[in-house]
Amino acid sequence: MVERYDVVIIGGGNAGFGVSALAHEAGKSVAFVEEWDFGGTCPNRGCTPKKVLVAAAHALHEIEIAEVHGITVGKPSLDWSALIKREKGMIDFIPGAMEDVARKRGAVYRGHARFVGPNRVAVDGTQIEGDNIVIATGSKPRPLPIPGAELMITSDDVLSQEELPGSVVFIGGGVIALEFSHVYARAGVEVTILEVMPRLLPRVEAGAVDQVRAESERIGIAVKTSVKVQQVAEEDGKLRVDFEHEGRTASLSVDRVINGAGRIANVEDLDLEAGGIVHEGLRISVDAHLRSTSNPAVWVCGDALTNSAQLSPLATYEGRIVGRNIVEGAMETPDYEVVPSCVYTVPALSTVGLSEEEAEARGLDLDIKVSEMTGWFSGKSYGETVAWAKVLRDKATDRIVGAHLVGHQGEELIHLLAMAMRHGITASALKDGIFAFPTFSSDVKSLL
Repeated sequence: MVERYDVVIIGGGNAGFGVSALAHEAGKSVAFVEEWDFGGTCPNRGCTPKKVLVAAAHALHEIEIAEVHGITVGKPSLDWSALIKREKGMIDFIPGAMEDVARKRGAVYRGHARFVGPNRVAVDGTQIEGDNIVIATGSKPRPLPIPGAELMITSDDVLSQEELPGSVVFIGGGVIALEFSHVYARAGVEVTILEVMPRLLPRVEAGAVDQVRAESERIGIAVKTSVKVQQVAEEDGKLRVDFEHEGRTASLSVDRVINGAGRIANVEDLDLEAGGIVHEGLRISVDAHLRSTSNPAVWVCGDALTNSAQLSPLATYEGRIVGRNIVEGAMETPDYEVVPSCVYTVPALSTVGLSEEEAEARGLDLDIKVSEMTGWFSGKSYGETVAWAKVLRDKATDRIVGAHLVGHQGEELIHLLAMAMRHGITASALKDGIFAFPTFSSDVKSLL
């Protein structure tokens, strides 16, 4: 017997819930297929639990700079096990709560889905048919083709292990590696990042990345770029990482080696060929409306897409677009021009819009303002160790086309700049605004 629904959603994360909200509201019959835990990566193994650890790193950072305010504090001691238990205690309700929501919106199938036809998937022996099938399977850690890779752990493990290591190596210098390295380093762990590329975060504004690297090194993180890792091996109860750097072979002996190479679309086990879904490797071919170019019954959104950033808010945004396109046939297209994002180092790196390199490639006539803010009243008041910004303005339109901040509460300020960009508020109009003073927000006027 084949069960039939208007919409079958493979994946119970933010993207899938974005689709289901619109479909359920419109009276469509909905089925969820979830293999692991409802909620997906962000609330269970990503942004939400990670921020609990980042908050602890912030507290340790504040203790470090307390003497700026005339406060004498003894050396802090972090109970890592208690921190992990706190993190788990804050999120353990999420999968159950999200599954309850899913069941209110439709049927729930637990297990692994694979296509067995253009409109049909099999889930552990049960066949489900849908007029629309949504691939919202999220992402998984990127595997590294290194001998001994099985000895590495992932960010999932970092969020679960209650014993704090004495030393770690991150293989890969992506967002995950930087964020966790700042937590570890402030907890007293000896941290090394080995990155294959010439610089960290190659898609992010170079000046901002330079600021984060300098701050990372200030707190004791060793950062090595243009590295070729040869192998990971067990040796005398520890893990040895052999690598080439600057023409020489070197080794590090550490307690843990962590895969910091980022995440990839989790689509390889769906049997896409059986669904008539054209793809190149993990890249499913979709049109501008997030619909499969070869099977009009199939849609893709969230981290399963490879042409947009792996961000939780984007997953929800794309899911809602797919939901509207299914329900209304509106053929809406996502707009990725103004997407604020943050790397939660301490302090954070925040960015929106174009980098200088991207803006120049578009031929824009730019006004570029770089601000070093540690000497500003606000920066000095809070003893900021790094406070930096670069704002790009299109001279022809007086509109902000890119903004990049490190520190200075940039993870909040970036949304003010993003709002101006999205709604066409010119730099001049933003500068003419009235802000409460003294605040970090009032400093935005000086960044333009």
